[in-house]
Amino acid sequence: MLPVLRILLRRLGISAVVLVGVSMLIFAIARVIPGDPARIALGPSASAEQVTALRAEMHLDEPLVAQYGHFVSDVLRGDLGQSLYTNRPVTRDIAEFLPATLELVIFAGILMVALGLPLGILAARHRGRWPDHLIRVLTLLTVSAPSFVWAVILMLLFAFYLPLFPVAGRISDIYEIERITGFLTVDTLLAGNFAAFADALHHLVLPAVALALSGIGQAARLTRANMVETYQKPYIEMAQAYGFFPSRIARSYAFKPSLIPSLTIIGLDFAAMLGNAFLVEAVFAWPGLSRYGVNVILRKDLNAIMGTVLIIALTFLIVNIIVDLLIAFLNPRIRHSTRAAS
Repeated sequence: MLPVLRILLRRLGISAVVLVGVSMLIFAIARVIPGDPARIALGPSASAEQVTALRAEMHLDEPLVAQYGHFVSDVLRGDLGQSLYTNRPVTRDIAEFLPATLELVIFAGILMVALGLPLGILAARHRGRWPDHLIRVLTLLTVSAPSFVWAVILMLLFAFYLPLFPVAGRISDIYEIERITGFLTVDTLLAGNFAAFADALHHLVLPAVALALSGIGQAARLTRANMVETYQKPYIEMAQAYGFFPSRIARSYAFKPSLIPSLTIIGLDFAAMLGNAFLVEAVFAWPGLSRYGVNVILRKDLNAIMGTVLIIALTFLIVNIIVDLLIAFLNPRIRHSTRAAS
């Protein structure tokens, strides 16, 4: 069996166990949150008979083990239940709100990689000089404040004082785009409406930058630290002695070994954005899954809470599997060690 395939199967098995554990943990936590979900859903004017009937319909009058059994059987059938918050199937809510969050997180991840890694390389190449000091100060500022603080700052600067970007939403009301993938940047291109694509991209800039700034700083600082350590290796000194161009040394000999630990952190940051995006979505009125998740938690919508957490956990695990495969591809020692262990 190919080493990469063996790694993939092992990660899939571990991920399945983790997903079951997450479902049990969030199921238990959702049941101990104060408040009766049936009473919250029906409101204070509902009669005791109506509350009792809804509790029976939601299996809340059964033991916890039986409730979890109902939940697992429904999930295996692809049924996440009915949301008490929207009165729609949870799967429909997730299908509507998840693409908005994924689009935001993907663009933020692209910014994190496209800016964080080059800044780290530049700082490492000019270590101890003014570009290094400037980049270190800037990256320290980005990691010192959470994303929602940057969201407010960017909104004040570039939406109010300098009205260059829109304040809220994903696209202007003048455009009516058929939702095919849920990614407006993709759907507008599929529709051939380039003006709508530019408008959707225009709406995406500020929230994506706000969400990415902390990750950009962390990726740059980690890449710089790893490359500075790599520059002390004997083979780098030999390349310098042979007169190789500094750009070639940085790109071909110092960056690749330094990329592996940076890639691990970038993958974790990318996955964590799914859960951390709710404050940015709240500031920019972005109709995403993270914002939806906060609303259903406040209303103790059990089915929606479970569905949202499972989707975020599943996405987190998928991202980690992809990162593990990329690391195995970049580092032959991992592939060889896996082959030797088998």
